[in-house]
Amino acid sequence: MSIEAGVLYVVATPIGNLGDLSPRAVEVLRDVDGIAAEDTRHTAGLLTHAGIRTPLVSLHEHNEERQVPGILSRLQKGEALALVSDAGTPLVSDPGYRLVRAAREAGVRVSPVPGPCAFVAALSASGLPSDRFLFEGFLPARAPARRRRLQALAEETCTLIFYESSHRIAAGLEDMAQVLGGARPAVVARELTKTFEQIQGGTLASLNTWLAEAADHRRGEFVVLVAGAPDAPAQTLDPEAERILALCLREMPLKRAARLTAEITGLPRNRLYARGLEWPGRGSGGEDR
Repeated sequence: MSIEAGVLYVVATPIGNLGDLSPRAVEVLRDVDGIAAEDTRHTAGLLTHAGIRTPLVSLHEHNEERQVPGILSRLQKGEALALVSDAGTPLVSDPGYRLVRAAREAGVRVSPVPGPCAFVAALSASGLPSDRFLFEGFLPARAPARRRRLQALAEETCTLIFYESSHRIAAGLEDMAQVLGGARPAVVARELTKTFEQIQGGTLASLNTWLAEAADHRRGEFVVLVAGAPDAPAQTLDPEAERILALCLREMPLKRAARLTAEITGLPRNRLYARGLEWPGRGSGGEDR
């Protein structure tokens, strides 16, 4: 492929198995003028494995703001540069957002070189619903904040996806069971694409037991996937509220009908709106606005 001058290439790298480095990624990393890396020592090992000698510059969460102007200047002068993280797709729970934002705001073209991503790999092998999901990344380190965040997610009906470290996986999974419910289906994916890869499914309660069974189960890098909350049951109203909502729906859009019915009946507008969504042939009141 031909490397273009003045382009920032966002390059995905392996999350474990070095064989997952794509041929295109190798070409880009070999032919750019420089590589901005989260940990230059870690990336140097990957480059050596691939026979690449491109110069590295450090870009991590503690120096990104300071490094962006220099890297941006190089791009504006016509250099082609690559951005990598320690593993997987840059910016997915990794640094690089400030650089990409600054580059785009300055009119610099940013081009993705896609490849491995731990949460996508875990989702694809989890057996949990994948049509809708919420990637949360790392939960807060402190238990009270972590539980508050989980509580805020408790009613989400899509699959929930988290990253977790080895030293917090036990506490994090225990909090998930307590807040989300021990019966909630879940999957723990550990050391994906590496020698000791494990993908363990069950309920949050059974996964807590599995985690405690062996020290090896608590080692490595983790993706935790949790099934969403069950869909709320159909909304039902008393007969008079149903009658008023039905009359309103004949004459106006759903949002306005729910608001007017709420004013008349005193019922919550969101409950009335949810009931209206279930209504067959919602009337001729026009589009919702």
